[in-house]
Amino acid sequence: MTNQNDPASDSFKEQPFVSHLLELRDRLLRALAVVAVFFLCLFPFANDIYIWVASPLMAHLPVGTSMIATEVASPFLTPFKLSLVAAFFLSIPYTLYQMWAFIAPGLYTHEKRLVLPLVASSTLLFYVGMLFAYYVVFPLVFAFLTGTVPDGVTVATDIAKYLDFILTLFFAFGMAFEVPIATFILVWMGVTTPDKLVEKRPYIIVGAFLLGMLLTPPDVISQTLLAVPMWLLFEAGVIASRLFGRRLQEGRRAAESGDNAAPKPVAQTAAAASAAARSPADPGDEFIVFDGDPSPDGPKWQPDPDRFVPLTEEEMDAELDVIEAEEAAADGEDNKVGGESGSQADLSVERKLRKVQQLRDDGDGAGARKLLYEILTEGDADQVNVAKNILQQLDSD
Repeated sequence: MTNQNDPASDSFKEQPFVSHLLELRDRLLRALAVVAVFFLCLFPFANDIYIWVASPLMAHLPVGTSMIATEVASPFLTPFKLSLVAAFFLSIPYTLYQMWAFIAPGLYTHEKRLVLPLVASSTLLFYVGMLFAYYVVFPLVFAFLTGTVPDGVTVATDIAKYLDFILTLFFAFGMAFEVPIATFILVWMGVTTPDKLVEKRPYIIVGAFLLGMLLTPPDVISQTLLAVPMWLLFEAGVIASRLFGRRLQEGRRAAESGDNAAPKPVAQTAAAASAAARSPADPGDEFIVFDGDPSPDGPKWQPDPDRFVPLTEEEMDAELDVIEAEEAAADGEDNKVGGESGSQADLSVERKLRKVQQLRDDGDGAGARKLLYEILTEGDADQVNVAKNILQQLDSD
């Protein structure tokens, strides 16, 4: 019989990892392709987009002044950079969808139902934060900054410096508006509770103002405009976690307990039955530890699930026919020789295999498993493989 579970073959271990890498590569390429499509659509309007983005500052510049370009390539590279960043921001929903599609097969059912609303709401909140920065923060900040210019100083902002400044604010306010999502996820995962978050409210308020000080320009207006929404959004996250967090935690625990109660692999079931069958009071009796050695000749045995491939029903029937033929030949030889201890042991295992088939036909799965666990420790290589495949089929029934 050809052993399909040859431990020397690395394809059983390497192929799943390689396939995951290939899938990740494909999804990253799709996301980059969407960014490229948005960029090609936006680049012809790069100058118009920059004028629109710069309008909050230009509206507060003194009469007769304008923005300047101090670098030779800035008039081209700055709108180019703005178009590329805008394309990335616009492609965020599709990029997040590709990330979701990559990790979805490894999630529970209740987690799949939760991830999509979280992805949609986090994307929406990020966009709302950027719009809040553009329509609320920028006019107030630039009015304050241009109004504090010393006499004799002309405001002439470099276009590249201005772009870096507003991109920092866009990103800061976009991430600040993700506070409800972060709060909700922490409560759902069991890291904290709404009551504990409420107890730490004073520290969170102080932390919001410190974060606003670090992420915004050195003025109290922009710092306050970032810290106050973060605090209010934190309160919204606490309310949402009170409403939905407990129910989602119960669903997560139920799913995990259901996963733990699922049928165990053949190796774990065999190990548990073998340990139960052994008497702990026997002197010198050592507990068998299955360390992954697939050889039935050694004292330890554990099938590797990455290399183990169960036989089909047709292959199982053919294997049983071969064993029956070998048994018939062994019976004839035993009658001639008078019987040897090794032959008697093999015949005992073969009879147990036949008995297992009869028990399966009668619907007695527990009795069949008991005999199969004995075969795992008594049989030769072919008999052990047959026992493993029968146990695999019993687990899948």
